[in-house]
Amino acid sequence: MSTAARVDPLRGFNFRVELDNTSVASFREASGLTLNTDPVDYREGTDVWLSVRKLPGLRKYSNITLKRGFTTNEDLWDWYKNILNGVDDRRNGAIVLQDEQHNDVLRWEFQNGWITKWEGATMNATSNDVAIETIEIVHERIELQ
Repeated sequence: MSTAARVDPLRGFNFRVELDNTSVASFREASGLTLNTDPVDYREGTDVWLSVRKLPGLRKYSNITLKRGFTTNEDLWDWYKNILNGVDDRRNGAIVLQDEQHNDVLRWEFQNGWITKWEGATMNATSNDVAIETIEIVHERIELQ
């Protein structure tokens, strides 16, 4: 029988979003914490093996998608409006996963992000769904802290 302390996985519903070190409105969903590294094929003429070496190449980061219920808060729209008007409004931010007591456990910090897509709510008079606002943030780097 194991005497080690049991460590349960963290739940995906306790999270918050920060922009420029300030917590912003609550979000219903955060996704896109994806990192890829392209392989680079390389071979020298003196290589004995008849295959190529695989070297790590450029890193690619997916867009971060955030969804929240529509409110009268226009901060995200104002940020996107800056981008539409040609203002280079890049911001640093973080997605912070919390435990059951709302203590910070993991942070994914991104740098030089800006909104590349803003999506308004879908309206349907036969439904009682919450109106959802969606944004996509493109960024240059993300790190797990």
